[in-house]
Parts: sequence; C-alpha cells; structure tokens
Amino acid sequence: MPARYIARLAYFVLLIGLVAGITAPAAGQDVDGAAPAAAADGPNVRLAIHGGAGTIRPENMTDAQEAAYRAALEEALRAGYEVLRNGGSATDAVIAAIVPMEDSPLFNAGHGSVFTAEETVEMDASIMEGARRNAGAVAGVMRTKNPIRLARLVMDESPHVMLAREGAEAFAEAYDLEFRDNTYFHTERRLEALRNAQSDASTTDADTSPAYLGTVGAVALDANGTLAAATSTGGMTNKKFGRIGDSPIIGAGTYADNRSCAVSSTGHGEYFIRAAIAYDVCAMVRYTGLSLAEAANAVIHGTLTEMGATGGLIAMDPQGRVAMPFNTPGMYRGVINADGSVQIDIFRD
Repeated sequence: MPARYIARLAYFVLLIGLVAGITAPAAGQDVDGAAPAAAADGPNVRLAIHGGAGTIRPENMTDAQEAAYRAALEEALRAGYEVLRNGGSATDAVIAAIVPMEDSPLFNAGHGSVFTAEETVEMDASIMEGARRNAGAVAGVMRTKNPIRLARLVMDESPHVMLAREGAEAFAEAYDLEFRDNTYFHTERRLEALRNAQSDASTTDADTSPAYLGTVGAVALDANGTLAAATSTGGMTNKKFGRIGDSPIIGAGTYADNRSCAVSSTGHGEYFIRAAIAYDVCAMVRYTGLSLAEAANAVIHGTLTEMGATGGLIAMDPQGRVAMPFNTPGMYRGVINADGSVQIDIFRD
C-alpha cells in the first residue's frame, strides 16, 4: 500500500480515537440539527454569530450589561438575516452581521477594539466564501471604520488574499470606504483594560484577559446553498511589536468550503494559528465523515484544550447545522433561523 494511503489511514484512526470520548455534546457546546424549514414565502437560510469567548460569568455582569449584549447580538443577527431573507449572498450576510458589532463599543472589533502597548488600535479581519473558496484579509489597519468591509474588497478587487497596515489602507482609498482617525476607536473601557494589564507584573504579551477574547464573527448559509464565514478583531490588549493573531489568517480564524463547513474562531490566536483550527474542523468533516458537531467538539475540547489554550468557534455545514463549542466560562453567540426566530446565549449553561 502506498505510503500516502497508510498515512491517511493512520490519521483517520487517530481521529476516531480522539472523537470516541467526545461524541456527546460537552459543556460549552451548542449543537442542533439541520436548519428548520423556511417559511412558505421565504428561502431556507441560516446565520450564526459570536462576539467573543472568555471569562464571561453571570456574577460578573449586571442585568443592564447582559441586556445590552443581547440587544447588540440580536441587532447583528437581524441585519444579516435581512440580507438572506431578500435573496442576498452568504458573503453579504456575514458582513451585514459583523458591521453592527464593529460599530458597537461592546465588542473587541472596530470601535470597541483593545489598545496596543503604544495606546493605539490595530485591527484585523478576514472573510471567505465557500463556493470558489475565495478569501480576503487585512491586518494591522488603523483608520478603516469597518475592517470587514476592507477584507471583502481585498477578496473581490485585488489579486491578493491579505494586505497589511498602511498598504492595506492605501489600497482602500480607491474605494468608497469610511475612514476615521485612530482616536475614534479609543474607548475609556479599553484604556482602563490596558492600564490594568500594564500595572499587573504578571501580564505578558500572551495576556489572557477577557478583553482580548472579544473577537466577532459570523457564518451563514444562503438560498443558493453557499456558505461564508467572516471574523473581525482588535487583537490582544497590550500587544507589542506589530503582533497579528489568528483572525486575519485563512484556515486559523476563518474558513469556508461548501464541501464541508464554514467556521469563525475566537480565542488565544497563537494556538489557533499553530493548530489551523478553522480549517481543521472543515477537514475533519470532509475527509473523515464526522458530523459538524463531532468535528467542532474534537477540535475545541480535544486539540485546543490539550494545547492548554482557551477559546471557541461557530461553525455551519451545508445543511444549516450549527455547532458552537467553547472551553471558556462563556461565549457571546446567537443563531437566526429561516423563519426569523432567534436564539441568543452568553454563558456556559
């Protein structure tokens, strides 16, 4: 038997062994069946979002704060749903869902982004559509009001997949995008988080405070059966040396393939890069026959947890099934169905 087939067989056996102990939904795992049937006057579509995973516990959040997050998540879901309901593409829908979260000070993306050690904001974003597997990403941008829109431009209007920093924004100036001075992205809440991080002698570049786990993302299935995924972030509080995380890296923070699934991740980016987390979920689905839930669960509660890292992801398959595993106390997340019904969750249970 050729060596390549032996290697594939060994990989398959290893995966089955890993999943054998994790086939049932674990804590922090939201799984459901295929997307509910569409209403008689609408297409069978679905969209899911996340607003970051981290140390999110009921005792640390007031009723008013929880209500604000739930309202912001619902606004994002309904914005994306309107696109899908009117026959729009999954790509347009994930952007429509992410823009309100980038405009909100509640999430670590766009307006609510965290500070670097130099007290500036540097943002990353990526998008991928699953039919042709086209993708676009930007890293370290400082003036683009909605980085996810710029990632879409890179995908559609350039021959490249990723552009960075001043070059990315120089490219953007030829298009109708909104720009802001970097101070637009400065908020007192994030400045306080930076001060706390800098005053804590134990804080390192790998700060694992909830502030850096506030990445936003969306996955969608449109009426044509096309999947798309997108992710946007302000990165890590107190980051130095131009650090870039997983969010703009295709296969780490974002991946979409109509043959398997669409994924958007949130968490400790260095580990998501090293394990190619988003792609790994889709590869398991495509090559091993695992269900979306089994694959997502194996990656988060197996691979990521065994590496000693924290985070989560949202994933959707071509039938509209959704998985939302995370290994942190909470993850801001929600799903909207073809009939417009919404489910929003924040905490583990």
